[in-house]
Order: sequence, then C-alpha cells, then structure tokens
Amino acid sequence: MEDQINTITPEEVKSKLKKGETISLIDVREDEEVAQGKIAEAKHIKMMEVPNRLDEINKDEEHILICRSGKRSENVAHFLRENGYKVKNMVGGMMAYGKDSE
Repeated sequence: MEDQINTITPEEVKSKLKKGETISLIDVREDEEVAQGKIAEAKHIKMMEVPNRLDEINKDEEHILICRSGKRSENVAHFLRENGYKVKNMVGGMMAYGKDSE
C-alpha cells in the first residue's frame, strides 16, 4: 500500500479554512478551469508546470492538491511525494467541493 496517497475530503478542507487554519492548497487545473472558480486560498500551479515550479512549494509543510475530480491531483501528489514533499489529495476535487452547500 506504499503507493496510497493520503486523502482529505472537501468537507475537511472547508472545516480547516473555516477554523482559520493555515493550510497549503495547490490547484493543478488548467487556466480555463480555474477561471470558473477556485478556492480563494489555493495557489494555482498547472499540473504540467509543477516540476518546473518546485521552488515555490515549501518542503516543510503539508500540501493539499486539488483538481476537477481528484485524478490529476493524485498524480501530482505521487510526483511530489517522490520528490520528498508531504502531500494529501482532495478526493472528488472541485466537483465535490462545490456540490455541498452549507
């Protein structure tokens, strides 16, 4: 099970933000997807740009990766973990994040 990436639910992310916790969110979607809305606190680094922008990602903190459905962000999470980063994947992505209204 070494290849399992730790996950976090959209509800848990919302709860952390609501409590004012400082968390690192990285949105790996394309520009046109992000243009339709993203989590305000998230940093936008397109999936294909991640390898060239590692210097923008702090190795000392955990990062939560986000995409539309959770698949691309899972791939990025594997890549980052292999490079020594602490990561979680937001399951269901923005499709799940946007669905439940509070």
